[in-house]
Amino acid sequence: MLGIINILRCQKLTHNPVSQFIRYLHKEPIKVTWEKPVIGCTKLNFDGSCKWESGKASIGGVVRNHNAEFMLGYAESIGEANSTIAEIIALRRGLELVLENGWNNNIWLEGDYKTLVEIIEQKRQVRCMEMREHISQIYSILPWFNNIFASHIYREGNRVADKFAKMGHHLHEPRIWRNVPPYEVSAIMKEEAQGKIVLRNKGL
Repeated sequence: MLGIINILRCQKLTHNPVSQFIRYLHKEPIKVTWEKPVIGCTKLNFDGSCKWESGKASIGGVVRNHNAEFMLGYAESIGEANSTIAEIIALRRGLELVLENGWNNNIWLEGDYKTLVEIIEQKRQVRCMEMREHISQIYSILPWFNNIFASHIYREGNRVADKFAKMGHHLHEPRIWRNVPPYEVSAIMKEEAQGKIVLRNKGL
């Protein structure tokens, strides 16, 4: 069996899985941070969670102000659904709650499902009937907001919303937290408010 030194000396490494793994190890990780919104802007981070073995899904999200202070959090089990539908419902529910609370001046939407963010930004139509129904509901809500900005963030920067979404798996009915966050997310919220950098390996 070739030793690692001999493998590195081989000239035809392009399709060698060992060499690909070595190159992967030498890629610099991406630095990910959660960013505070500007003054006068409210930020909604949302996420969906799906258990592949059972097919059960849940949603969650968090609303914070320009000081990264907790305004509202939500979590809910939504039964059987795939991860895409869970992400869409998480966003729709978050928008409904933001609107219900009168925070409709400037809203920043942020999630780790890039395709959904692009659909919202570009107001794209989708072919899937189930997706189209939920997206249409989101589009009907958006005009109620004065200004909307949507952005994608890696899941390492969406940890609070991810935690809420996972908490939803254990709930028998929808849950909303106001002003004071549950202890399960307090430590993560503090880290994000302080601008903690979380490293993400390239290729994930």
